[in-house]
Amino acid sequence: MAKVAIFASGSGSNFENIVLCADKGELNNIEITSLYTDHHDAYCVKRAEQLKVAVNINEPKDFESKAAYEQHVIKLLQREEVEWIILAGYMRLIGPDLLEAYEGKILNIHPSLLPKYKGKDAIGQAFNSGDKITGSTVHYVDSGMDTGEIIDQRQCDIKSDDTKEELEERVKQLEYELYPSVIAKVIK
Repeated sequence: MAKVAIFASGSGSNFENIVLCADKGELNNIEITSLYTDHHDAYCVKRAEQLKVAVNINEPKDFESKAAYEQHVIKLLQREEVEWIILAGYMRLIGPDLLEAYEGKILNIHPSLLPKYKGKDAIGQAFNSGDKITGSTVHYVDSGMDTGEIIDQRQCDIKSDDTKEELEERVKQLEYELYPSVIAKVIK
């Protein structure tokens, strides 16, 4: 069983979904050691507390550099014997130190059909684009922004009468199905 840490910065709905899937036995291949967040007031912290998952809060502003921040996080991960990192709404680019320490062992989910609409507000970009479809992508993390090797994608229609909120909800539901299935296949 692989030890996994989940990184999140916001509400933590994907984090919660992954934990619940593991609790239901759908991810027998992983043990979730903890949630790592870069914001003490992120809602994912409350979700982790409710789910009884250990929390590590490390705010980059408390460190002299990105390298110092990442070296601190790496030490914590190594202490927990973490083998894989799952990004679930972690809104920070992974730097060279963490990438080297976990080369090929960091997964991310992104709310678009990469390579389209990288970065922030991918759903808004798709919604305003005139495209007829969008979706979600799980990929390995590399040094670029949403440029790592694509593992799997799922698509959904952008309906002509959609609101952005309706589209966001459909993409989120895709993510809830896609991410656990990819985790189960990739992490062994």
